[in-house]
Amino acid sequence: MITNAQADPANTVEPDPEKPDPEKTTRIRQLPRPLVWLPAAVTSLLLLMTLDYLFNFGWFLFVSSLETQFYYSVVALLLPLVFLLWPASASLSSKPVPWYDYGLSGLTLITVAYFVIHAEPILERGWAFAAPDLAIYFSYLFWVLILEAARRAGGWPIAMIAATFSLYPLVADIMPGPIQAFSSSLEHTAMYHTMSTESVMGIPLQAFAGLVIGFLVFGVVLQKTGGGEFFINLAFSLLGHVRGGPAKVSIFSSGLMGSMSGSVISNVLTTGVMTIPAMRRIGIKRSFAGGVEACASTGGVLMPPVMGATAFVMAMFLNVPYSAVVVAAIIPSALYFLGLFIQIDAYSARNGLEGLPKAELPTLKATLKEGWYFIFVFALLVWMLLVMQREAVAPFYATALLLVLNQFSKKHRWGWKQAYMALTDSAKLFAELTAILVGVGLLVGALSITGLSGTIANDFIFLAGGSVLLLLLMGALTSFVLGIGMTVTAAYIFLAVALAPALTRGAGLDPMAVHLFILYWGMLSFITPPVALGAFAAATIAGARPMETGLQAMKLGSVIYFIPFLFVLNPALIMQGGPLEIAIVFVQAVVGIIFFASAMQGYMIGIGRLGYGFVQETVIRGLILLAGLALALPGGGELIPLTHLQLLMISATFLLPALGLARWCHGRQLAIQ
Repeated sequence: MITNAQADPANTVEPDPEKPDPEKTTRIRQLPRPLVWLPAAVTSLLLLMTLDYLFNFGWFLFVSSLETQFYYSVVALLLPLVFLLWPASASLSSKPVPWYDYGLSGLTLITVAYFVIHAEPILERGWAFAAPDLAIYFSYLFWVLILEAARRAGGWPIAMIAATFSLYPLVADIMPGPIQAFSSSLEHTAMYHTMSTESVMGIPLQAFAGLVIGFLVFGVVLQKTGGGEFFINLAFSLLGHVRGGPAKVSIFSSGLMGSMSGSVISNVLTTGVMTIPAMRRIGIKRSFAGGVEACASTGGVLMPPVMGATAFVMAMFLNVPYSAVVVAAIIPSALYFLGLFIQIDAYSARNGLEGLPKAELPTLKATLKEGWYFIFVFALLVWMLLVMQREAVAPFYATALLLVLNQFSKKHRWGWKQAYMALTDSAKLFAELTAILVGVGLLVGALSITGLSGTIANDFIFLAGGSVLLLLLMGALTSFVLGIGMTVTAAYIFLAVALAPALTRGAGLDPMAVHLFILYWGMLSFITPPVALGAFAAATIAGARPMETGLQAMKLGSVIYFIPFLFVLNPALIMQGGPLEIAIVFVQAVVGIIFFASAMQGYMIGIGRLGYGFVQETVIRGLILLAGLALALPGGGELIPLTHLQLLMISATFLLPALGLARWCHGRQLAIQ
């Protein structure tokens, strides 16, 4: 394994900051000694409940015989933890848990326990529309507690948006035309939010309880058993010695780990501490190294087979197996990583960057010998997802196999301490995501109770004047803006309800393509200034300026800005269509992205540097950029009335003069030298 000391010797690189503490990043505070066991105990009970619910073991019939009762029970276990782990403000994160947070935690447990106990009459007697007075009072209390929990775990933007929309039914009838809808009283709104299956207990929470829990556990266990170290070593053994090797290692390792963990920030903090110092060692500047890691970690969350919590919510919204989402995401994610790889290779070639000495790198044989079982477990997970289509239970089987095989590893064998830490870390992930999802559920419920979810699509179509392209641009901009202030899952859920129907029913676009389009544009806030959370986290490790790192990430990940338009314009890029059409569109996109990425860095394999001097480079790179975009565009669809052959000819019209000019400039430069 390549160590930090090897990757960043004092005589080559200035000391980099230590690995950031994830708990400081998320403002999680330490529990007092008498309660340190609580998160692990909550996770243990939650896993037992979930296994009982999925496998029908009959252990907890009281909470698993009825779906809504199980969902309430999940919230009852996790939401009280939020008030213990997340302080009321960031300034209190280093202080002990105050008395009022103990009170809020206990009050949350009592409140949600009421709904657990009464889940059957809530469903059978329609309490969502007519409930006893006591249930209404508990609904008010639950409503307020959800908003405060969402604020602590997800931040003020989510809390404010959830609060505003949750109160919207009270004034829906006096709102201006496009957003005017049926109004409801305060008590009816509270009942609907807390006791219907369209709001707090709606699709977001259902996806979490039924699908996401298992994959989050798998991600935590994979990391704690040395999976991150294995994937990094595997990447170094394969790519560490080639041109720009450490940067390419970042793509490979962060892509694999990101697809497992589903979190951009945690991926940056996990793999970045290894890859960024190694990139610095071969001469890559700090901001570029941070940008590479941010882009790779962002792409990892878009890469199958796991893709993060949002993909599971997407499957629930589309009412398709999760495996369908996985298959659809294969080509777009491959194109994104291809563009990133080509840019890094071009940058390395242009700047004369070499790889690391082979003597300092782990060998492929030793790496596979030590961690072969990670690949075996990974293969089992993919097989169960794609072949058996058992997405709900697949991560539990994979986790169980991983734990068994891990006990045969001398280096990573678990003891009680490692198991305890995995359970504790899982509880923090579960509590944070639950608070955010129930908060976003209020937003979905508000659109449902007012009927606005059925009419807002027509309003979007009216505003766009019936133009599909304008609708897509509106969707891209809205997804990006919401992604700045909210989590990707929260932004996706809002747009899946509000915008997606306009693009599917109104514009006739493929539903899977539309929902992936929203997901991709929501992710862009991680690498796009002024927010660029993924890039800023990487900048912390690299010791670079955050905004400069964000701009580098934006340039490196530039291909992701138009990939969503490609698969919306022609769904063949998400495996929707005949084999020949899929093959043609894929090949054209691959070649087009190679041209595009080469133009972005000013270097092309087989050609060399694309011009010398500002004027030459601007002309040549501009022409190749246009050639790449023309070739990558999927022809044959209704929105682009050009055939694949016509697009190829247009691309050649830009490309051939550019390549000829580049050759001439290169020869002239050699003659001068």
